Amino acid sequence: MNNTAKTVSTSEEDLLRADLYDYLAALLSCPPSGELLGQTGELTGDDTDLGQAIDALSRLARVTKTSTAEREFNALFIGMARGELLPYASFYLTGFLNEKPLAVLRKDMLGLTIERAPNVFEPEDNIASLCEMMAGMIRGRFGAPADIVQQRDFFNKHIGPWASHFFKDLEGAKNSVLYAPIGTVGRVFMDIEKESFRMAGESSA
Repeated sequence: MNNTAKTVSTSEEDLLRADLYDYLAALLSCPPSGELLGQTGELTGDDTDLGQAIDALSRLARVTKTSTAEREFNALFIGMARGELLPYASFYLTGFLNEKPLAVLRKDMLGLTIERAPNVFEPEDNIASLCEMMAGMIRGRFGAPADIVQQRDFFNKHIGPWASHFFKDLEGAKNSVLYAPIGTVGRVFMDIEKESFRMAGESSA
């Protein structure tokens, strides 16, 4: 996604959220580079579900070659005709690509001044782009940082209804090895986001 506005500072907690959204976007948009695999191998988690998933991912990244990661990515998301998984909101919500969820997203992107990058050719409702959008909204890449209500509304409309299902599918996909713990990280993070937004909504009611 294009971003021409300067990044605006925000809370440390929100920056960490944005970092994780950006990290998932990087892993899901293309095969990880050697640099990204190296950085992933240096990650350490804690005793939480998310921390344990990060530890598992880190261990795998340390023994995964870039060529192996590329083959896995291609099998999962590209394939000869199509990959094992189709990581698009339209597909998960309607069973078809380029359906109403994509049209609704494009309308909301206009309202948020989010532009599709000229070098991006796949539909904007893919999980990598949506994670990148969330990170950009939190950081203020598209103008002022989005407040919690704007973040919650975007998440509940475009990510929450399907992303956990996708990440669960990624965990159990036939071709997932490195991407199995990536699926776990994504699923657990989506659950944390859902609960946080729910609690924020209750506190503001």
